[in-house]
Amino acid sequence: MLYEYLVIAGYFLLIVGIGFAFKNMAKNSTSDYFRGGGRMLWWMVGSTAFMAQFSAWTFTGAAGKAFTDGFAISLVFFANTFAYFCGWAYFSARFRQMRVDTPTEGIKRRFGHQNEQFFSWALIVFSFINAGVWLNALGVFTSAVFDADITLTIIATGLTVVFVSVLSGAWGVVASDFVQTLVVAVISIACAIVALFMVGGPLELVNNFPVDFVMGPDMNYGVILVGTFVFFLAKQMITIMNLHDSFRFLNAKDSVNARKASLLAMGLMGVGSIVWFIPPWAAAILYPDAAAAYPELGNKAADAVYLVFTRNAMPVGTVGLLLAGLFAATMSSMDSALNKNAGIFVRSIYQPFLLKKKSEVDDKHLLKVSRFISFVSGILVIAVALFFKSLTELSLFELMMNVSTMIQVPLLIPLIFGLFIKRIPQWAPWVTVGVGLFVSWFSVNILTPELLANWLGLAQEFTRREAVDINLMITIGAHLVFTAGFFCATTFFYKEQDDQHKQETERFFADFETPFIADAEQDDYDRQQRDKLGSMVMYMGYGVLAMMLIPNPMWGRMVFVLCALTILLMGFLLKRSANTKDLKAKQ
Repeated sequence: MLYEYLVIAGYFLLIVGIGFAFKNMAKNSTSDYFRGGGRMLWWMVGSTAFMAQFSAWTFTGAAGKAFTDGFAISLVFFANTFAYFCGWAYFSARFRQMRVDTPTEGIKRRFGHQNEQFFSWALIVFSFINAGVWLNALGVFTSAVFDADITLTIIATGLTVVFVSVLSGAWGVVASDFVQTLVVAVISIACAIVALFMVGGPLELVNNFPVDFVMGPDMNYGVILVGTFVFFLAKQMITIMNLHDSFRFLNAKDSVNARKASLLAMGLMGVGSIVWFIPPWAAAILYPDAAAAYPELGNKAADAVYLVFTRNAMPVGTVGLLLAGLFAATMSSMDSALNKNAGIFVRSIYQPFLLKKKSEVDDKHLLKVSRFISFVSGILVIAVALFFKSLTELSLFELMMNVSTMIQVPLLIPLIFGLFIKRIPQWAPWVTVGVGLFVSWFSVNILTPELLANWLGLAQEFTRREAVDINLMITIGAHLVFTAGFFCATTFFYKEQDDQHKQETERFFADFETPFIADAEQDDYDRQQRDKLGSMVMYMGYGVLAMMLIPNPMWGRMVFVLCALTILLMGFLLKRSANTKDLKAKQ
């Protein structure tokens, strides 16, 4: 275990180093702190958009689902891929064109101050819940790796994320996301190649899977799987491409880079939808009793299957690299949430409160408040994660899906449908959220799978797996029909003469459709991004190269060498492009 500890320690040092490297780029501006001043290149923005949908849950809860059910889990991530495709085709550039620093400022421009205040508080609270799920997933896995206390793991990891977020703001967050994307890619591809080799190739993986690879176990009605995928397409579109999650693209330097960023996220998500789950699929063949290795995790035992595969099939040191990847995934999601929450609170709650007392507010003061809010938010996320630790009866997959479907979807429906429906009364968005929460309660407690089975007169009862999937479909479908339907129906109550926000709404949609072009100062920011990240990536490459010294078979050493060379090449190209830019600027 010594080598695993050394790998993780080296990774943490790298992340802290990124925080210091990008500290000065935050300068004395809250715009720099919240979104890097809107000056980031597409490959940085694309990596943070990708990592925002990625957390330790992918390697734990989702991997556990792949281990037991086969291909079905990929459908969730294909839905993410589709959402990013739609971002490339329509949303991402327009989000950048809102010309705001925080997502709630976009909500204010679209819906007015009243809705800005409502969604500011609601979205901050939801972010705590969501980030708590991510951090809890990491605690489950780490405790299994090191036989460590989950509580201690959650606290230590949470404090590290807080440090990076507080120190360097959006620059450090996005830069660490880019490096973490490389970590995840290296681990995933290496594990997938070894897994395919061990089972004899893709065809053998599918043919020898313990249950039907596509349908999975406990599935009497195959149409349920198709229905789940269709509803997931709608759900992920709502939860990724909305005014709140526009923060992913507010960092981009212009409209073109925002579109490219969404295209990069789409590509990474599409490839990852298969690559991430090859090891747990192979583990179902190679180690069918893998879940029994960690009975202390209860219903979450299958969520540690990635660990079982890595310990048994990969060279020594890979567990540490895998855990670094899990830290990377969770930290990237959590630090984005902390930075976003600070921006929402300061710009939409604290600053308007101060403006009531004086004519202007010092930006340096707001920057200090932003760092303090990031710190407090981190502490609260840790507390939420510790609460979720106690919910042992739910698997991580079910926990994530329940939180997302029952709470997130009602919050976000007005924030995506409002981009297409202009004429609505001021009360429509927040009242729609209230209706949506009632719809969630009704779908879970009244419109149950059992009731549906009775209505349809089905001969066979739904299995537990089918019941979980149907419950998700019922809830999503109810939101699309009733919650979204209610929001659309409010147009009948719109009265133009009573709309005090009409002119600002028109200005919002005018900007929404007007491309944003970077200014003349952008070249220096481009060079700094390439130079600083090139250095960080090369440091990580040297660290992975040093792992070839760990006592392993020759093939194991070569795995680390090939991974390191890939990372070093990426760092070299970044440094070279930065020097080229610098030379052109001098000429």
